[in-house]
Amino acid sequence: MEEQKQQKPKIRPLHPQEEQPPKPPRKLPRFLTRVLAALVVLAAALSLTAAVAFRDSLNLDSIKRWFTYRSLTRSDSGRAESFPYGGELTDAFAVLDGDLLVCSRNAVCLYSGSGTQYIDQQVNMENPVVSTNGSLAVVYDAGGSELYVLGQRALVWTGQGLESILSARLNKNGQLTVVTQASGYRGMVTVYDAAYTPVMSVSLTSAFVMDAALSDDGHTLAILTVGQTGGAFSTGLELYAMDYASGQYTPDFSCQLGGGVVLETRHTASAIWSLGDRGLTVTGHDGTSSGVSWADKHLRRYTLSGDGFAAALLGKYRAGSQAELWVIDGKGQRRVLELNEQVMSISAAGRYLAVLTGDRLDIYTDQLEPYNTLEGTQGARTVLLMPDGSAILISADSAGFYIP
Repeated sequence: MEEQKQQKPKIRPLHPQEEQPPKPPRKLPRFLTRVLAALVVLAAALSLTAAVAFRDSLNLDSIKRWFTYRSLTRSDSGRAESFPYGGELTDAFAVLDGDLLVCSRNAVCLYSGSGTQYIDQQVNMENPVVSTNGSLAVVYDAGGSELYVLGQRALVWTGQGLESILSARLNKNGQLTVVTQASGYRGMVTVYDAAYTPVMSVSLTSAFVMDAALSDDGHTLAILTVGQTGGAFSTGLELYAMDYASGQYTPDFSCQLGGGVVLETRHTASAIWSLGDRGLTVTGHDGTSSGVSWADKHLRRYTLSGDGFAAALLGKYRAGSQAELWVIDGKGQRRVLELNEQVMSISAAGRYLAVLTGDRLDIYTDQLEPYNTLEGTQGARTVLLMPDGSAILISADSAGFYIP
């Protein structure tokens, strides 16, 4: 009995590595759980509604504009202070990587949104023409012998001693295509690589070369010609594969585009857009073709600079305020907007289209849906649009940026 009384119960200490059994998590009251679930559903619904309602104003482009122009002083309407560009409305204008490029007979100048001048290249040109791929621009004297390539706010390359330049274009890769006259031929097309070394040359004797453009992927060369078919004026299109090893080139595909005069050409990675006085034709590398005709209307203004669409301002008469704005996609489908105001200028970039009238700037999406409007633009005669929806308004002696 004494031994049993003297024995004390043994207490075994917990091993340091042994874990105590986990306590069951405390559950939220059922009412609070339902409230939280309802709030999550409500937040998701509001986010979806806001995304639909403000999809055109609250998007990546608005964010890009904020970062790009955050240092630019603007008014409540979004307009920055205008600056003199040292030229006149007859000069050639373009947007070069977010800056304003001005090409006159005497100088090629580049200005930032605040008016800072980065380039002042003295030139001597009779008919200045500018073409840009967004990050690079080529400026040439139509019928002259010199051209200039600009980029990164500097002069990149100068081509001299060329024989009567007819056109010059840059593709997205920075490759340059130049059309010149050539003795004994009806035109010569020279393709330069991104280092501006000639890599391919095609000379034609069958028809006069009017224009040429290399595809954005650099694989196909398109040449536009003018000649006669059956005794009638005709525009032709020829496609060449970029086989640099061969010295003899024959077209892989050719077709006739009709009797209209082609005014503007654009060559994407898969198709050639040809806009003329009678209509638009989109020709694929596989030979398929689509487009629209406006032969019964007068073409007043046009642009091929949109991403996947063309725009044409058409009227029943050559002059007057009544007009139709057509937006045409690559399949020949069109959207039409009736206008009853005098249109000074139109411009396209990215997915946007700008229409400048006497006192207002309207910016639309490629679906012709209103995106933004700026009132009080009296004095502006030219608009240049940028891919993010910003615009440059140009008057007789000054220019200013507008950021929606």
